Amino acid sequence: MKNLTTIKITFCVIAIAALTGCSSTENTTSNTQGQRGQGRPTATQLLSEMDSNKDGKLSKEEAKGPLAQDFAKIDTDDDGFISKEELEKAPQPQQGGQRGGQRGGRQ
Repeated sequence: MKNLTTIKITFCVIAIAALTGCSSTENTTSNTQGQRGQGRPTATQLLSEMDSNKDGKLSKEEAKGPLAQDFAKIDTDDDGFISKEELEKAPQPQQGGQRGGQRGGRQ
């Protein structure tokens, strides 16, 4: 009887672990696809993610990724910060960057 109870408990634990793992993977996948499907994040989203001191603008130290790389181009008033308005007017970063151009030249 003890062996049967142990087997049942073991089976339940494995089933719960498997279901929890699958659910977690699905959520991560759908979130990633959702973000890609939406395209570029809004100015509000970028500010809420990167504006660590919550002053409503991004400094060079707070900016990440393409914003950091193109900081001077996006900071059109040259005040050392990127405002929400400047983010909204910023050109969309090119996908693939330099690597995409290199691939295109090889074909």
